[in-house]
Amino acid sequence: MRNQSGFTLIELLIVVGVIGILAAIAIPGLLRARVSGNEASAIGSMRTLISGQALFSSSCGGGGYAVDLADLALPPISGGAAFVSTELGAASPGGTPKSGYEFTVAPMGGDVVMAALNTCNGAGSDTQTAFFATGDPVGSSTGVRHFGTSESGQIRQDQSAITAMTDGVPLQ
Repeated sequence: MRNQSGFTLIELLIVVGVIGILAAIAIPGLLRARVSGNEASAIGSMRTLISGQALFSSSCGGGGYAVDLADLALPPISGGAAFVSTELGAASPGGTPKSGYEFTVAPMGGDVVMAALNTCNGAGSDTQTAFFATGDPVGSSTGVRHFGTSESGQIRQDQSAITAMTDGVPLQ
């Protein structure tokens, strides 16, 4: 008599079925965790933008704010660190997203404070009395909330794009 060992086809199908059920339960939770992590990173990046703008205004912009994200990523000509990281500076539309989000800084109808050539870092745009920054998800799998902030320092959030500081609700 020959002794055969191994798994039967039925046993293998049961194992594959159990793995499929566990995957169906776990994958949506993992995707939600990824979205939450990306949104938390975007909130942190918005806070970094606010801090970078405050530092730029007080030390480099003559009391005015940068109206371009690339200007905040430039270090002072005399030396020192840039006002935001190069990773955040490159996360503008068309650049490399940071944790699934793209960020923009734009003028918000303020007055010109200092000409670009007079800033300490050779900014490409004149500094102004107001700015508006946004953080938008690249896709629905990377985040569902959009964020916006201005010189007030308040971060606002909404399910659709924020185009003004009256959109969305303040972040708690």
